[in-house]
Amino acid sequence: MEINTTEFVGSFPKTSLCPTDGRAELAFIGRSNVGKSSLINMLTGKKGLAKVSQTPGKTQLLNFFLINHFWYLVDLPGYGYAKVSKVKQKVLSGMIKSYLFQREALLIAFVLIDPNIPPTKIDLEFINGLGEGNVPFALVFTKTDKMGKVAVQQSVDRFLAALSETWETLPPHFVTSSEYRTGRPEMLEYIDGLLKRHKPPTKA
Repeated sequence: MEINTTEFVGSFPKTSLCPTDGRAELAFIGRSNVGKSSLINMLTGKKGLAKVSQTPGKTQLLNFFLINHFWYLVDLPGYGYAKVSKVKQKVLSGMIKSYLFQREALLIAFVLIDPNIPPTKIDLEFINGLGEGNVPFALVFTKTDKMGKVAVQQSVDRFLAALSETWETLPPHFVTSSEYRTGRPEMLEYIDGLLKRHKPPTKA
Protein backbone atom coordinates (compact mmCIF):
# COMPACT_ATOMS: atom_id res chain seq x y z
CA MET A 1 0.00 0.00 0.00
CA GLU A 2 1.12 3.54 -0.73
CA ILE A 3 -0.14 6.58 1.11
CA ASN A 4 -1.10 9.15 -1.51
CA THR A 5 -3.24 11.63 0.39
CA THR A 6 -3.34 12.78 3.99
CA GLU A 7 -5.79 15.24 5.48
CA PHE A 8 -6.05 16.55 9.02
CA VAL A 9 -9.69 16.14 10.02
CA GLY A 10 -9.74 17.47 13.56
CA SER A 11 -8.76 17.16 17.21
CA PHE A 12 -11.40 15.95 19.63
CA PRO A 13 -11.56 16.07 23.45
CA LYS A 14 -13.77 13.00 23.76
CA THR A 15 -14.81 9.93 21.81
CA SER A 16 -18.42 11.02 21.35
CA LEU A 17 -17.26 13.95 19.20
CA CYS A 18 -15.10 11.87 16.83
CA PRO A 19 -16.14 11.13 13.23
CA THR A 20 -19.07 8.73 12.84
CA ASP A 21 -18.80 7.79 9.15
CA GLY A 22 -17.72 4.21 9.89
CA ARG A 23 -14.30 4.44 8.24
CA ALA A 24 -11.69 2.12 9.74
CA GLU A 25 -9.47 3.65 12.43
CA LEU A 26 -5.88 2.72 13.26
CA ALA A 27 -4.56 4.30 16.43
CA PHE A 28 -1.01 5.11 17.52
CA ILE A 29 -0.08 5.42 21.17
CA GLY A 30 2.92 5.10 23.46
CA ARG A 31 4.64 6.62 26.44
CA SER A 32 5.34 10.32 26.21
CA ASN A 33 8.42 11.12 24.11
CA VAL A 34 8.56 7.67 22.46
CA GLY A 35 8.82 9.11 18.94
CA LYS A 36 5.16 8.81 17.94
CA SER A 37 4.94 11.97 15.84
CA SER A 38 8.15 11.13 13.99
CA LEU A 39 6.83 7.64 13.22
CA ILE A 40 3.52 8.98 11.92
CA ASN A 41 5.30 11.48 9.69
CA MET A 42 7.60 8.74 8.40
CA LEU A 43 4.74 6.34 7.64
CA THR A 44 2.64 8.93 5.84
CA GLY A 45 5.61 10.43 4.05
CA LYS A 46 4.42 13.89 5.06
CA LYS A 47 6.89 15.77 7.22
CA GLY A 48 5.13 17.87 9.80
CA LEU A 49 1.79 16.06 9.63
CA ALA A 50 2.05 15.22 13.31
CA LYS A 51 3.75 17.86 15.42
CA VAL A 52 7.11 16.74 16.78
CA SER A 53 7.91 18.21 20.19
CA GLN A 54 10.70 17.83 22.72
CA THR A 55 8.11 18.36 25.45
CA PRO A 56 6.56 15.09 26.70
CA GLY A 57 2.76 15.07 26.83
CA LYS A 58 2.22 17.62 24.04
CA THR A 59 -0.59 15.62 22.40
CA GLN A 60 -3.66 16.00 24.59
CA LEU A 61 -6.53 15.36 22.15
CA LEU A 62 -7.69 12.60 19.80
CA ASN A 63 -6.17 13.70 16.49
CA PHE A 64 -7.75 12.29 13.32
CA PHE A 65 -6.04 12.19 9.91
CA LEU A 66 -7.87 10.86 6.84
CA ILE A 67 -5.58 8.66 4.75
CA ASN A 68 -6.21 7.99 1.05
CA HIS A 69 -9.81 9.19 1.59
CA PHE A 70 -10.40 5.73 3.04
CA TRP A 71 -9.22 5.27 6.65
CA TYR A 72 -8.32 7.26 9.72
CA LEU A 73 -4.95 7.40 11.40
CA VAL A 74 -5.64 8.40 15.00
CA ASP A 75 -2.86 10.04 17.01
CA LEU A 76 -3.62 9.43 20.70
CA PRO A 77 -2.13 11.23 23.73
CA GLY A 78 0.82 9.51 25.33
CA TYR A 79 0.52 7.67 28.60
CA GLY A 80 2.90 7.87 31.52
CA TYR A 81 5.11 10.82 32.37
CA ALA A 82 3.94 14.18 31.10
CA LYS A 83 4.29 17.71 32.39
CA VAL A 84 0.60 18.08 33.18
CA SER A 85 -1.33 18.19 36.43
CA LYS A 86 -2.72 15.11 38.17
CA VAL A 87 -6.22 16.26 37.24
CA LYS A 88 -5.26 16.60 33.58
CA GLN A 89 -3.55 13.20 33.63
CA LYS A 90 -6.80 11.67 34.92
CA VAL A 91 -8.79 13.36 32.15
CA LEU A 92 -6.34 12.15 29.49
CA SER A 93 -6.37 8.61 30.89
CA GLY A 94 -10.16 8.54 30.80
CA MET A 95 -10.23 9.86 27.23
CA ILE A 96 -7.71 7.24 26.05
CA LYS A 97 -9.55 4.36 27.74
CA SER A 98 -12.91 5.52 26.40
CA TYR A 99 -11.53 5.61 22.86
CA LEU A 100 -9.66 2.31 22.97
CA PHE A 101 -12.34 0.28 24.74
CA GLN A 102 -15.49 1.74 23.17
CA ARG A 103 -14.60 2.75 19.63
CA GLU A 104 -16.25 0.27 17.25
CA ALA A 105 -14.36 1.51 14.19
CA LEU A 106 -10.95 0.85 15.79
CA LEU A 107 -9.14 -1.93 13.92
CA ILE A 108 -5.92 -1.91 15.89
CA ALA A 109 -3.78 0.09 18.28
CA PHE A 110 -0.10 0.37 17.44
CA VAL A 111 1.71 0.58 20.78
CA LEU A 112 5.10 2.27 20.48
CA ILE A 113 8.00 1.01 22.57
CA ASP A 114 11.44 2.59 23.03
CA PRO A 115 13.99 -0.26 22.85
CA ASN A 116 16.72 2.03 24.18
CA ILE A 117 15.43 1.41 27.71
CA PRO A 118 14.54 -1.84 29.55
CA PRO A 119 10.87 -2.94 29.64
CA THR A 120 8.94 -0.56 31.86
CA LYS A 121 6.14 -1.41 34.25
CA ILE A 122 3.88 1.20 32.69
CA ASP A 123 4.30 -0.22 29.17
CA LEU A 124 3.61 -3.77 30.33
CA GLU A 125 0.59 -2.71 32.39
CA PHE A 126 -0.83 -0.71 29.48
CA ILE A 127 -0.45 -3.67 27.12
CA ASN A 128 -2.01 -6.05 29.62
CA GLY A 129 -4.90 -3.63 29.93
CA LEU A 130 -5.46 -3.81 26.18
CA GLY A 131 -5.58 -7.58 26.44
CA GLU A 132 -8.12 -7.45 29.24
CA GLY A 133 -10.24 -5.11 27.13
CA ASN A 134 -9.90 -7.31 24.01
CA VAL A 135 -8.33 -4.46 22.05
CA PRO A 136 -6.30 -5.70 19.04
CA PHE A 137 -2.79 -4.27 19.05
CA ALA A 138 0.69 -4.55 17.59
CA LEU A 139 4.02 -3.37 18.97
CA VAL A 140 6.22 -0.85 17.20
CA PHE A 141 9.80 -0.49 18.43
CA THR A 142 11.01 3.04 17.64
CA LYS A 143 14.28 5.00 17.63
CA THR A 144 16.34 1.98 16.58
CA ASP A 145 18.78 4.21 14.69
CA LYS A 146 20.26 5.05 18.10
CA MET A 147 21.34 1.41 18.59
CA GLY A 148 23.31 -1.26 16.77
CA LYS A 149 21.45 -4.16 15.15
CA VAL A 150 22.53 -6.65 17.80
CA ALA A 151 21.50 -4.33 20.62
CA VAL A 152 18.11 -3.73 18.96
CA GLN A 153 17.43 -7.45 18.65
CA GLN A 154 18.47 -8.07 22.23
CA SER A 155 16.19 -5.29 23.44
CA VAL A 156 13.23 -6.55 21.39
CA ASP A 157 13.80 -10.10 22.65
CA ARG A 158 13.97 -8.82 26.22
CA PHE A 159 10.67 -7.00 25.89
CA LEU A 160 8.92 -9.95 24.24
CA ALA A 161 10.27 -12.23 26.98
CA ALA A 162 8.76 -9.92 29.59
CA LEU A 163 5.43 -10.04 27.75
CA SER A 164 5.51 -13.82 27.48
CA GLU A 165 5.21 -14.02 31.26
CA THR A 166 1.55 -13.04 30.91
CA TRP A 167 0.81 -13.72 27.23
CA GLU A 168 0.61 -17.14 25.58
CA THR A 169 0.55 -15.68 22.07
CA LEU A 170 2.71 -12.64 21.43
CA PRO A 171 1.37 -9.76 19.30
CA PRO A 172 2.81 -8.77 15.93
CA HIS A 173 5.76 -6.41 16.22
CA PHE A 174 7.71 -4.06 13.97
CA VAL A 175 11.19 -2.61 14.30
CA THR A 176 11.35 0.95 12.98
CA SER A 177 13.53 3.99 12.59
CA SER A 178 12.02 7.30 11.49
CA GLU A 179 15.50 8.51 10.63
CA TYR A 180 16.16 5.74 8.11
CA ARG A 181 12.52 4.83 7.30
CA THR A 182 13.17 1.33 8.62
CA GLY A 183 10.05 -0.80 8.96
CA ARG A 184 7.86 1.41 6.78
CA PRO A 185 7.18 -1.15 4.01
CA GLU A 186 6.39 -3.87 6.56
CA MET A 187 3.97 -1.68 8.51
CA LEU A 188 2.19 -0.42 5.40
CA GLU A 189 1.81 -3.97 4.11
CA TYR A 190 0.36 -5.05 7.45
CA ILE A 191 -2.03 -2.09 7.48
CA ASP A 192 -3.10 -2.89 3.93
CA GLY A 193 -3.95 -6.44 4.98
CA LEU A 194 -6.02 -5.19 7.91
CA LEU A 195 -7.97 -2.80 5.70
CA LYS A 196 -8.67 -5.46 3.09
CA ARG A 197 -10.21 -7.69 5.75
CA HIS A 198 -12.22 -4.87 7.28
CA LYS A 199 -15.94 -4.88 6.65
CA PRO A 200 -17.47 -1.47 7.37
CA PRO A 201 -20.82 -1.44 9.15
CA THR A 202 -23.88 -1.60 6.92
CA LYS A 203 -25.86 1.61 6.87
CA ALA A 204 -29.49 1.32 7.83
